[in-house]
Amino acid sequence: MCIGVPMRVVETGPGWAVCEDGDARRHIDTMLVGEVRPGDWVLVFIDAAREVLAEEEALKIRDALAALSAVLQGETEVDDRFPDLVRREEGR
Repeated sequence: MCIGVPMRVVETGPGWAVCEDGDARRHIDTMLVGEVRPGDWVLVFIDAAREVLAEEEALKIRDALAALSAVLQGETEVDDRFPDLVRREEGR
């Protein structure tokens, strides 16, 4: 199974970008998504950008992946990582 990771573009060239996720930087193939600019967010699968994301969506995915990591380490309280879902459930 492959999980997409949201990464922010920091540098670009024809068909590629350097993207960061926290402290990690990777050289990413952007041929499937076309031209991207520094500051854009992309969803990355195996060092290839598959989709350009709005920042809000990228941050939601990042929070969901952080929650998954926390649960795998035994943490049970992860509602704070899903405020949009908690508010919807509470009828706000």
